Amino acid sequence: MKTSLRIVFLAALLPFGFSLAAQQQPSPLAPYIKEDSSVLVLEHVTLIDGTGAAPQSDMRIDIAGNKIIAVQPSNPSIPYPPSAKILDLTGKTVIPGIAGMHEHLFYPLPERPDAGNAIYGEMADSAVRLYLAGGVTTARTAGSVEPYTDLELKKQIDAGLIPGPELDVTGPYLEGKGTFALQMHQLADADDAGRTVDYWAQEGVASFKAYNYITSDELKMAIRHAHFRGLKITGHLCSIGFKEAADMGIDNLEHGIVVDTEFYPGKQPDVCPDAKAAEKDLVTNVDMAGPDVTALILDLVAHHVAVTSTLAILETFIPNRPPLAYENAVLKALTPEAQTSYLATRARLAEQTANLNPLQRGGNPGMLKVEMQFEREFVSAGGLLMAGCDPTGYGGVVPGFGDQRNIELLVEAGFTPAQAIQIATLNGAKYMGKDATIGSIAQGKSADLIVLGANPAENIANIEKVETVFKDGVGYDPAKLIQSVIGLVGLR
Repeated sequence: MKTSLRIVFLAALLPFGFSLAAQQQPSPLAPYIKEDSSVLVLEHVTLIDGTGAAPQSDMRIDIAGNKIIAVQPSNPSIPYPPSAKILDLTGKTVIPGIAGMHEHLFYPLPERPDAGNAIYGEMADSAVRLYLAGGVTTARTAGSVEPYTDLELKKQIDAGLIPGPELDVTGPYLEGKGTFALQMHQLADADDAGRTVDYWAQEGVASFKAYNYITSDELKMAIRHAHFRGLKITGHLCSIGFKEAADMGIDNLEHGIVVDTEFYPGKQPDVCPDAKAAEKDLVTNVDMAGPDVTALILDLVAHHVAVTSTLAILETFIPNRPPLAYENAVLKALTPEAQTSYLATRARLAEQTANLNPLQRGGNPGMLKVEMQFEREFVSAGGLLMAGCDPTGYGGVVPGFGDQRNIELLVEAGFTPAQAIQIATLNGAKYMGKDATIGSIAQGKSADLIVLGANPAENIANIEKVETVFKDGVGYDPAKLIQSVIGLVGLR
């Protein structure tokens, strides 16, 4: 009897003991946290608020918990909130956290197999840390090769077990027959497209992406099923033109006009034309300010179709871009094998282009210029332009770093720094219907902020000088996040 009572007594103590021990365990996020005061004041900052407005100097941002409670000029006569920690950030600039709209949690593995199929490795460990380190506080994954892994990563981030951005998980690619990627399911027909959308919506994905070889019947069915569930669908299309997709009700188009094949002479329904020929024709024969492109843009705007800028990935197919000096930080994040593969492909691209027609695919600077002009025209017409880094290609674009580079390239395209930041922040929030809580710096919004060491309005390269990234009011140390994954991109 005494033994039984002792067992009962000990059993009663065990949950309490384990609970107490759990409470004493440090947060797994602790090694990466720089600021976690419950009440915080960022004083004497230059503010770029994400709305496209000009920078404001000597401003103050008050944060309590995970919210911005005040944004106002710095003024010693205005009292600080009780128990606030005051950070004097003189010389620093604060911008909103980036809402990356074309992000992936995988990386192109070096050395394609003999069969020629591209294979991508899931970067479950490195990608989410690098996104956060680069200032990306919200990320749409824009196509998945391991959707269950992406969904589990989201759960762990939301639970505070690992650092990373708020994830909008996109389902597996909705691809038709003829894909180049071994990990993509090829849809059998329209019914298969509908079933795929229904299944992954039930599993918890928040959006979908149609891909190159999808047919019009498959895309129509995918859009219908996604919209029935209140979810949006984007597309990187080749077999279907932008206007046709807009008429079907697609919500978003990736990469811009450089992948739109509708202007190619002899384009056949549901068929991708030769990529090199289509690119050459686009650069040489299609006027971005002409009536045909203008009509397309106006149609996209009328149908409320957003466009995602991915200039960072387009740039890598131009010889000797981006500058290797910029790529130094990126290279450190890669495995030695990934570094070797990327640099070899980059050198081969430069060498081949020096000896071949400049309109050859992969070596055409005109493609980047065409896309930059299209994006300017699209925004001028009232279109919603968003941004994301698309870390694919042959490995030169890496999460976080690529998002910063895309902002720099938007400025090269002709947008002001404030406009480029708006494209990368508030516009993505608007598309997702989250602009009441994220995307700009205003009272009542989530404290998703980036503290920069210098003003990007004076030199857009200062967008790379990330000193602290606040997500939900917690300030993360980008240097520690990056250091934790050095040499891992291309492995995990």
